[in-house]
Amino acid sequence: MSATATRAPGPGPGRQSPDGCALTSDLGWALGVLSRCYLKMVTATLADVPGGPRGYQVLAAAARDEHGSQLALAHHLGVDRTVMTYLLDSLAEAGLIERHPDPADRRARKIVATARGRALLDRLGARLHAAEEQVLAGLDNDADRQAFRTLLQRLAMHAATALDSAPGTCSAEQAAAVTPGTC
Repeated sequence: MSATATRAPGPGPGRQSPDGCALTSDLGWALGVLSRCYLKMVTATLADVPGGPRGYQVLAAAARDEHGSQLALAHHLGVDRTVMTYLLDSLAEAGLIERHPDPADRRARKIVATARGRALLDRLGARLHAAEEQVLAGLDNDADRQAFRTLLQRLAMHAATALDSAPGTCSAEQAAAVTPGTC
């Protein structure tokens, strides 16, 4: 099938590729389109969270108590530590997280989700799932959606492992607990 031929990118077979675009067989193009669509849906879904998707990532990681210190969390999420400070300030002002002194290192701060932050995460879970389902609506059934998620996770784990040695990237173990927009 040529790149400009009719293909089945959406819910029904026989749909013409967007604008007869020759890029439809290009992985970078496809990933870019999906990424933009996902970010648009998730940004709208997380509009109530200070910092939007980035704020959600911080809150979700704090709720899972994954990364201990503020600095470790910034490294995991690939956020500049100055930006992280402002993000944490906004989340703390909203009553979603708290900074606690780290008993192992008095200079470090441990980021902890509050009860209010955990409740917000619970409410956002269903909304995020609905947004993800909209992004995946081009796949005809649940089995296809699950297969796509599984394969995408496998690729993400491989990419994270390959990039482990690069500064500021997630390790394979960290990528296993990926939240929207991370790693």
